[in-house]
Amino acid sequence: MSDTNDQKTTGNGNGAATGDGAAQPATPPSINILTQYIRDLSFESPNAPGVLRGQTKAPAINIGVNVGANPIEGSDGDYDVRLTMNAKAGEGAELMFNVELEYGGVFKLQNFPQEHLLPVLFIECPRLLFPFARQVMADVTRNGGFPPLMIDPIDFSQLFQQRMAEERARQQVQTA
Repeated sequence: MSDTNDQKTTGNGNGAATGDGAAQPATPPSINILTQYIRDLSFESPNAPGVLRGQTKAPAINIGVNVGANPIEGSDGDYDVRLTMNAKAGEGAELMFNVELEYGGVFKLQNFPQEHLLPVLFIECPRLLFPFARQVMADVTRNGGFPPLMIDPIDFSQLFQQRMAEERARQQVQTA
């Protein structure tokens, strides 16, 4: 008499097959923020306290934003994403303040197709960091004696598309 053990496995209750030949569903992509930090923060008001008194008109405010992302060495799927923001109110002798902030986050990205990695790093990750960086900018200008600087939401998708167009143009110039 032969001693065989024919077992057929079925689903395990969470939708995944456990051996009946059916394919397991792909694990969905996920983004986890492991940490956030201020890498660099600078506030200067070279014309204080005179500039704090009786302003009759609103100053011109120039705001710049840049995004950078790099993989973290020795990790699997961890990326350091940095949002660099600067704001300058006034010019020359009329400079009210100059704020520079480099705000970063470490993100764990899992199960993203390679073609989606850059858009996630340069659109979605900075979108998640922006509210916190915006709050730091508002707090530092308020603590500097000015009304809080409330930066409008930023379209990181548009910034990414502009950056990619610039890179393509640069590559075309180099190959010509």
